[in-house]
Amino acid sequence: MVSPDFEIRRPVLVGETADVYLQRTLAILRNENVNPVVSIEFAPEEPGVFCGILEVRSLLSRVLPETGSEVWALEEGEVMEAGEVALRIKSPYGSIGLYETAISGALSQSTGWATAAQECSRAAGDTPVVALGARFVHPDVVSILDYSAIVGGCVSCSTIQGARLAGITPAGNMPHELSLLMGDTVTAVEALDRHMPQEVPRVALVDTFRDESEEALNVARALREKLRGIRLDTPRERGGVTVSLVKEVRARLDLAGFRHVEIMVGGDITIDDIRCFVESEAPVNTFGVGQPIACAVPIPYSFDIKEIDGRPIARRGRSPGITASPRLARIV
Repeated sequence: MVSPDFEIRRPVLVGETADVYLQRTLAILRNENVNPVVSIEFAPEEPGVFCGILEVRSLLSRVLPETGSEVWALEEGEVMEAGEVALRIKSPYGSIGLYETAISGALSQSTGWATAAQECSRAAGDTPVVALGARFVHPDVVSILDYSAIVGGCVSCSTIQGARLAGITPAGNMPHELSLLMGDTVTAVEALDRHMPQEVPRVALVDTFRDESEEALNVARALREKLRGIRLDTPRERGGVTVSLVKEVRARLDLAGFRHVEIMVGGDITIDDIRCFVESEAPVNTFGVGQPIACAVPIPYSFDIKEIDGRPIARRGRSPGITASPRLARIV
C-alpha cells in the first residue's frame, strides 16, 4: 500500500471537533502556566485490526513540536488484543490535549471498519472481497471507510477517493439505473463497452429485467470474450442471491461455452451469507460487501496519561507508569 495523503481539515486542527471540555481545560492550564510533558497511551477495549494510525500521524505531524515529542505505535493493519497499547504519545500536554477526541475517534471508527472487513475476508477464504459500503456512511468519511476496508483485507473499493488513499484502482461495473434508462440490459452493456476505456472490466448486472440465467447468457453472447463477468444482486424481495442460483448460472454459462465469465455476488449479503456460499462451494469469484463493513460498530480506545514530567501516574483503576509494549515502533 502506498503512503496515503490524508487531509487534516481546519476544524480538527483548531479544535472545533473536539469535546468542548478539552478547550476549557487548555484555557485553564494556560492561565495557570501549567504545561508538563505527558506520556499518553491509547489501547483498544476489544481485539481487532489496528487502523487509523497513518491518519493520526498526519495530524500529529501538524501539531506536535519539532523537538521533545515522541510517538510510538503498532503498524497499520496489525492484529491487536484488547487492552494492548496501540499508540503512545510523549509531548507537552498543551500540544496534544486538544486532539484526544480526534485521535480516539479516528482510531475507533477506522479500527471498527478494518476489523469488519477482515471478518468478511476471512469468511470468504480465497475469494476476493470488494468494499461497496459508500452509500451507508456520510460522504465526508467515505474515503476513510474504503481505506480502512482495504487495510482489513478487501482487494478494492467502490469510490475514487478511497481507492486513491489506498493506492489501488476502484472497482465498479454498472448499476440497475443504466439498464432501466437504456431499456434493456444487453443494450446497456453494449453501451458500456463502447464508451468505457479498455481498462474498465466489462461486468454486467443481470437481475434487472429477466431471469438471471437468461440475462447472463444474453450479455455473454453479446460481448463474448470481452465480457469479464456478471454480477448477481437479486433483492431479498425476490429471494435474494442463493447458492442454487449461483450454481445454476455457472452451469448454464459453462454449457454455452462461457467458462471465462466470472460471477460476482453483491447486494445486501451478510457475513453469514458469505460463509454459506463458501461452505456450499458455490462458484463465486468475487463478493461485493457493503453494510456489514460500513455499519460496523467502532472499537473504542481508552486514553490514559501514564506519566507527568517522567513521574508515573494514572487515574484510579489504571496502573501508573508506562506499559511494557515491545511491539510498538517509533513513528515520530
